[in-house]
Amino acid sequence: MLNKVLIYSRFPKAMMLRIGERFELMDAGGKPPGEVFAADQLAGVSAMITAGGTPLGGAMMDMMPKLGAIVCYGTGYDGVDLVAAAQRGIAVGHSPAANAAAVADLAVTLMLAVTRRLLPADDFVRNGSWAAAKPSPLMRPQPGNPGRRVGVYGMGEIGRKIAARVAAFETEVAYFSRSRHDVPYQYLPSLEALAEWSSVLMIAVRAGADTHHAVDANILRKLGKGGYIVNISRGSVIDERALVAALAEESIAGAGLDVYETEPHAPDALTAFPNVVLTPHIGGHTLESHTAMQNCVIANLEAFFAGEPLPHAVRGA
Repeated sequence: MLNKVLIYSRFPKAMMLRIGERFELMDAGGKPPGEVFAADQLAGVSAMITAGGTPLGGAMMDMMPKLGAIVCYGTGYDGVDLVAAAQRGIAVGHSPAANAAAVADLAVTLMLAVTRRLLPADDFVRNGSWAAAKPSPLMRPQPGNPGRRVGVYGMGEIGRKIAARVAAFETEVAYFSRSRHDVPYQYLPSLEALAEWSSVLMIAVRAGADTHHAVDANILRKLGKGGYIVNISRGSVIDERALVAALAEESIAGAGLDVYETEPHAPDALTAFPNVVLTPHIGGHTLESHTAMQNCVIANLEAFFAGEPLPHAVRGA
């Protein structure tokens, strides 16, 4: 008989197929579990799968008194109340670095798209302006990559891969994180210093109380009129109102965003700017990344049900 596992967040069924071959999945379809399953069903749940950004607090954990493991599908775990989990003796696991290459690739893609103005260029061809030889200020030459200063905020696995990729474009690379790392890039002492130095600021930190709105109006001013910002971490790191204001005032040059304060992100003032490239939180959305994340989920669950420590446990959880 397969061990039962509650799917807490909403996932496409294709992402759960391999996991469903090994465990009996109780899929809440993204709804509150209490609305989908009876109390006695939840009382028997000892493990669950969640998306890292989905809020999961102590009150929800208490609905499953036998809960012993929370396994995040993906690298993030910011939605999980780690203190509440620890108080209840619940292990928390995730998929560290499983999607790092894919996320880093998208970060560079966004940088290239916004700095080379690919969306306006695409529209210039499609709407006939190029064929009609219509002048366009958006088609003026822009600075290229050689000598461009790329600042990476956060030097974890994703930050390292971003740095390595942009360095291959003959850019200068610097970083700021909570601690120095053994990497061949210049370390700057603060986010303010990094923003002031950068012509492109890459956001690659984990979400948390210490990074909430870390990129605010002051940081955007430091980035300056010629500066671009790219965010592939979590939307909470950037003060979105301040970003809209900076774009409207043309106090920064543009932005490339895969994540937002509210997701899914509806059309609004932010989506109206031609110098902003937007993607729907697809940084880790490649076949290879999903296979790697599923491998981590399966390994964590198998270890838990075997009475062993999670091989991909969240540090400090």
